[in-house]
Amino acid sequence: QVQLVESGGGLVQPGGSLRLSCAAFGFTLKDYSIGWFRHAPGKEREGVSCIRSSDGSTYYRDSVKGRFTISRDNAKNTVYLQMNSLKPEDTAVYYCAAGVVTTWDPYEYEFWGQGAAVTVSS
Repeated sequence: QVQLVESGGGLVQPGGSLRLSCAAFGFTLKDYSIGWFRHAPGKEREGVSCIRSSDGSTYYRDSVKGRFTISRDNAKNTVYLQMNSLKPEDTAVYYCAAGVVTTWDPYEYEFWGQGAAVTVSS
């Protein structure tokens, strides 16, 4: 069964850090481009970061550049999103997704995880 499972969400104070994990089951994650998206209440879903399958190139939305890092551990079939210097506006449910195209368009992704809630608050 093809499945993506996120973990690592939680409550953190502003300026803190969290690492989200996205583990793949039933397929080889390195064969797919992986995107991290987030959806905050009252806002549109937005792409946060993605990593291309072919060469590992990484991409970030402007608001997280320098604070978030996406990485891939092929041996563990897992992609990570390290989030540092978190801000209240980073509060959202974060989703990882796998697709054959590296894009900010969520409709191009085939498989989605269940989401991990991140709350940044003092």
